Amino acid sequence: MKICFKCGEDLPFSEFYEHKQMADGYLGKCKGCAKLDVTENRNKNIDKYRKYDRDRGNRQTPEYLIELRAKYPNQYKAQNIVSNAIRDGKLHKEPCEICGESKVHAHHDDYLKPLNVRWLCAAHHKQWHRDNGDGLNK
Repeated sequence: MKICFKCGEDLPFSEFYEHKQMADGYLGKCKGCAKLDVTENRNKNIDKYRKYDRDRGNRQTPEYLIELRAKYPNQYKAQNIVSNAIRDGKLHKEPCEICGESKVHAHHDDYLKPLNVRWLCAAHHKQWHRDNGDGLNK
């Protein structure tokens, strides 16, 4: 057990990040406080971080997006139909069908059936594509 210097809670070591330079091998603040600090810092300096993300290539250029949409028109249309259906309340997100995670992606087995989706968390969505390749009619 270890006491977090930020929140003062006595927590098990599994609630602290490892840090080799600390005497006990763990960071002095718990994972919850560390994540809160990171989130607050990003929000306080959002313009700096957005520029950094763009420079790293995390955001696609408009030219690339136009090329991608032309290359995979069925995928683009299906994603728009799903987004509009969610916005209009015609389609509701459900938990991941494998693990129950609430933060999910709409997965299409067949892009020509745009409202026939499976709800998968990011990890299981990636795993599905690793195991099965692209959806039909991309």
